[in-house]
Amino acid sequence: MEVTTDMVKELRAKTGAGILDCKNALKECEGDMEKAIKLLREQGKAKADKKSTRTAREGLIYTYIHPPGKLGVLLEMNCETDFVARNEEFQSLCKDVAMHIAAAAPRYVTRNEIPAEVLVCEREIYTNLAKNEGKPEKIIDKIVEGRIEKFYEEVCCIEQPFVKDPNITVGDLIKEKIAKTGENIVLRRFARFVVGEE
Repeated sequence: MEVTTDMVKELRAKTGAGILDCKNALKECEGDMEKAIKLLREQGKAKADKKSTRTAREGLIYTYIHPPGKLGVLLEMNCETDFVARNEEFQSLCKDVAMHIAAAAPRYVTRNEIPAEVLVCEREIYTNLAKNEGKPEKIIDKIVEGRIEKFYEEVCCIEQPFVKDPNITVGDLIKEKIAKTGENIVLRRFARFVVGEE
């Protein structure tokens, strides 16, 4: 199938990928737009993984106040250059992540931040729960590990399903922006404030 300029333009508008990347993806997917989008996303994630080791010391402190002003989020999102920090794509990412934090109330950025004592306590709870449910002793450890993984998804921002598109995680969203901007992007830290909350 012939790949037209209009098809390349449409794919570029949908993905933000380069013209040549769009053309090659459409050729590989025989003009199937949805398959080409999926292919570019997968390629973008691979590129993003390579960039994740690069230092990100620029960025923004972003604030989001949810109407009527009783819930707010303050976050630090880092990138490699001031140019990207001023970019609309990066600022839009900051807003999306801040709104996600407001809605989903994560407690940590990544699983590495979870204190060891919290994990010990969770494992204890899940072990006792499995025993109380009458689960066989030999599979309790497996059940506990499965529940710990679920716990990570619930409390770690990067692992939570993104509120605006639950098919991807917040981490996937950030990787997509890394692929588009060509720079490493890191959610460094955040604070979530609720009026009257201890």
